[in-house]
Amino acid sequence: METSQRDGQQRSADQRRRELLEAADRVVLRDGPGASMNAIAAEAGITKPILYRHFGDKGGLYRALAVRHTDALLDGLRAALDAPAERRQRVEATLDTYLVAIEARPQVYRFLMHPADDTQTGDQGFDVGRHSAPLLRRLGEELAQVIAERVDLGPENDEAARVWGHGIVGMMHAAGDWWLRERPVSRATLVRHLADLLWGRLAEAGDRPGGPAF
Repeated sequence: METSQRDGQQRSADQRRRELLEAADRVVLRDGPGASMNAIAAEAGITKPILYRHFGDKGGLYRALAVRHTDALLDGLRAALDAPAERRQRVEATLDTYLVAIEARPQVYRFLMHPADDTQTGDQGFDVGRHSAPLLRRLGEELAQVIAERVDLGPENDEAARVWGHGIVGMMHAAGDWWLRERPVSRATLVRHLADLLWGRLAEAGDRPGGPAF
């Protein structure tokens, strides 16, 4: 009976956490980097101390939202990489998936990658500048694993795959950030140029023996 009660309490806590993250998402979609703990608590119909009880501080809430959105992005990137198509098409689809994600929810992207400082939001304890880097590192490691499993880069395969993974993520982030701000070209044109930049060695590389095709 006690185990069942604990399980029920855990499910209730998980459900409440999801509801709070959904409320935070709504505020972020409206306010972008300026989303504050006060506004999120008001959206959720609770007081700020209760929000702190669930997430600790704005950094804790940020990390929870980052995991939520990064997981969704990674699912989309993996689907594009594993689609039944030629390699060049999958490279372009993967780049486009990333750009579609930041274009569809620019306020969420700005909240995650360009968070406002405490003087703008009234929140305390949110160290601007150190929160977005783990997201990019996670994306880089995930992409590196995919490359290592699928592409034969010779005797230094795993080492090269890690360099490529983080390099490609850095390129996508920098190019996507510039494109989202200035819109100098269409999304399709940006995808084509970035794919051209990547294509040389990828076109020559074979598939890894025993691994999925890329």
